[in-house]
Amino acid sequence: MYVGTLSFDLLLGDVRSLKEKRSVVRPIVAELHRKYAVSVAEVGDQDLHRRATIGLAVVSGDTGHVTEVMDRCERLVAARPEVELLSVRRRLHGDDDWS
Repeated sequence: MYVGTLSFDLLLGDVRSLKEKRSVVRPIVAELHRKYAVSVAEVGDQDLHRRATIGLAVVSGDTGHVTEVMDRCERLVAARPEVELLSVRRRLHGDDDWS
């Protein structure tokens, strides 16, 4: 079993409130979940209206599949015009990582 995780640090465009932030972040989270069947949520910077951290996890028996899904998710977020992708943290965990 392999688990891939991504953490996206995002700068939001013309957002002036937490309500506007939700209207930008929620569709991204929903699209990632719908298109790629990954577990995804806003996991940080909830109190800042122009920043967001989105965390994502994918599980598979094949490392190639995990890597492919993570690549597609990263491209989707990077292509969103309403956000600037500041950084991505990527990790791949295998059976040997856990005791």
